[in-house]
Amino acid sequence: MNASAVPVPPLKVAVVTETYPPEVNGVAMTVGRLVQGLRARGHLVTVIRPRQPGDGDVGAGGASAPADRTVAGLPLPGYPGLRFGLPAKSRLLREWRHERPDVVHLVTEGPLGWSALGAARRLGIPATSGFHTNFDRYSVHYGMGFLRPAVAAYLRTFHRRTRATLAPTMALAADLAGEGIPGVKVVGRGVDTSLFDPARRDDGLRAAWGVGEGGLAVLSVGRLAAEKNLPLTLKAFAAIRARRPDARLVLVGDGPLRRGLEERHPEHRFAGVRIGEDLAAHYASGDLFLFPSLTETFGNVTLEALASGVPTVAYRSAAAAELIADGVQGLTVSPGDEDAFAAAAVALALDDAGRPRLGRAARERALACAWEQVVGDFEAVLRAVSAGDGPQPYAAEVAGAAGSLPSAPTV
Repeated sequence: MNASAVPVPPLKVAVVTETYPPEVNGVAMTVGRLVQGLRARGHLVTVIRPRQPGDGDVGAGGASAPADRTVAGLPLPGYPGLRFGLPAKSRLLREWRHERPDVVHLVTEGPLGWSALGAARRLGIPATSGFHTNFDRYSVHYGMGFLRPAVAAYLRTFHRRTRATLAPTMALAADLAGEGIPGVKVVGRGVDTSLFDPARRDDGLRAAWGVGEGGLAVLSVGRLAAEKNLPLTLKAFAAIRARRPDARLVLVGDGPLRRGLEERHPEHRFAGVRIGEDLAAHYASGDLFLFPSLTETFGNVTLEALASGVPTVAYRSAAAAELIADGVQGLTVSPGDEDAFAAAAVALALDDAGRPRLGRAARERALACAWEQVVGDFEAVLRAVSAGDGPQPYAAEVAGAAGSLPSAPTV
């Protein structure tokens, strides 16, 4: 028999995460897509996550499957609706001794993730990790910048103990590899282009925002929190409004800054959290997307805006650096240059003839970002690690062959 015809057995994968659908954030959406994609390919995936109100211990409902597990958790300060998982090493040791996964994938670096890493190492189960959030950068925005070196060291220590760390962009992968994290792989992000589609533009929604015929709807989508650099969004929009009195700013999302922003800026539209087709309609009904965040590892909202045919103004970092060619799908400026960001926003706001062209190019760029390819890259890393490929983690007790993973790009 031809070796290529030999069927490849499905993987048993344990995914440990502190956020998962129906929670609304980029990490939850990404993990949900990856899990769904692996299951569609026939792999046996168990999700282990903190228990939410109303959850049972098994079969947590929502996007979960009967094999999924929930563990004890506590509310995450400043993030209502999210919880961090408490350590569950003893329980995981019992369960994984009974039904051993081929590989453990660690999404988050909290207490639950650390305990899962410890259990996997104790049992000699290879583990991979995802680098989803720049928590060290977040500390600066919450008045704890003095903790940034310690947080960065904590993250490096965690990821050095896994066989592979998955990063969504080449730039982030290079940064992580430069910090001494072994086995860094690039596994990007995808977008549902059947959901996020310019065809969902809704004139009735625009009218509800106060945008008349020929008016300009400026969008901001994401968590209303300090790390999203919302003061620059407001500054850029004020510059737009000075030249375009018909412009309206629509902020989609929720967070700790919302109440204060609504009190200080009643002239703006605060749409709150939107999901599914409702969210897609909000994107497609905009004319211009502003995204000034500098804390992203990727920024899924950038890709969703592009798929919706909305030209974007962003700093040249994270997803924008890899998806937006300046002047083609939107405008990008050097990270941290606030004046340049505001000037780019004004320039695009005034370019009524050019925005549709950029919007079409944005849509074309997003069409190349299929989740199927992303899931395939993820699967390839998991399969290689489960087979013993990949660099040795920083731990003498974990056996494994040295080397590099064969599939996803290596830095």
